[in-house]
Amino acid sequence: MPFRKIAGVVLAQLLLLTLAGNLNAKNPPVPALGADYLPALATADRLLQAWQAGDAESGVSLLSQHAKERAGAEAVQKFFSNSSPLAYEIGRGKPMKGGRYEFPVVLMEQNAAHRVRRRFSSIVIAITGNADCAVDKLP
Repeated sequence: MPFRKIAGVVLAQLLLLTLAGNLNAKNPPVPALGADYLPALATADRLLQAWQAGDAESGVSLLSQHAKERAGAEAVQKFFSNSSPLAYEIGRGKPMKGGRYEFPVVLMEQNAAHRVRRRFSSIVIAITGNADCAVDKLP
């Protein structure tokens, strides 16, 4: 292979590596998801669906004992009895120590003046084993 052709291939590869490096600087790579990420995300979604529907029974069944004790029975009932839930958003979760994930959430509610209010919070999901999950912290 002639020297010019080899030099051209090497130069093209260096250019691609430089561009990839610049792209990664602007958008850092997303870490790989663990096998328990999807069940944790699904549990967060089920909890927020129960919140949106006002279904305390389904929602409470997803809570860990720790979450029930930490929040208290009155706060748990208040969370699910909100009369004006509209929608929610779940952001990308991040792993925490002890087999847990934290998901940022936005709860959208309507106040008495019919204005939409956004409440920013997070949900912590504990992996309890065999892809079973429990909500360890309410938003």
